[in-house]
Amino acid sequence: MLNLFLKHIKLILTWGVLVAVAVLVVTLFLPKYYSATSQVLIISRGSAGVDPYTQAKSAERVGENLAQVVGTTDFYQKVMDSSFGFNKERWTKLSERDARKQWKQDVGATMVYNTGLMNLTVYSTSQADALAFSGAVTEAMVSRGWEYVGGDVALKAVNSPLVSRLPARPNYILDIALGFLAGIAFASYWVWRAGRHTLFGRGI
Repeated sequence: MLNLFLKHIKLILTWGVLVAVAVLVVTLFLPKYYSATSQVLIISRGSAGVDPYTQAKSAERVGENLAQVVGTTDFYQKVMDSSFGFNKERWTKLSERDARKQWKQDVGATMVYNTGLMNLTVYSTSQADALAFSGAVTEAMVSRGWEYVGGDVALKAVNSPLVSRLPARPNYILDIALGFLAGIAFASYWVWRAGRHTLFGRGI
């Protein structure tokens, strides 16, 4: 079977390249989004005598909860009320269902474990708008995040928003790589099926 694949390696690789190019062409017509990422430090104000490790783990737990809150309509409204001048129409012009779906695609939060740091990442169609949008999200989290976790936690912005130099979505490198692998997989399957039916001996 290995000899069969090696015999038709050029065909397999050609299909990989063709599918990768097709994927690239399609992604070139998709909307391009820049990302902006900021960092917020979560400080758990534990009781006296609580060791630092326990406090750090408490902060991580709080961060995990806040990461889920970022996608809610309540947090969305807090960001919309911000004075930052970013494009709000891309959600307000949509239906409620579509706006919620789009919001969850445009805003995300992840914890950097063992540090108490939370990354806030947003996406927008321009670098300037991504920067303003990130500022609004960061401000809403720092100034109003306590509402979701209580007064025993402090939130502090430690890294201002940093915008990507190139579009973050779509991910051209990843898409091309997946397209190449998909083309190879399709061609390999075709070669395997054709080999099973002994069609190669007829010039295929």
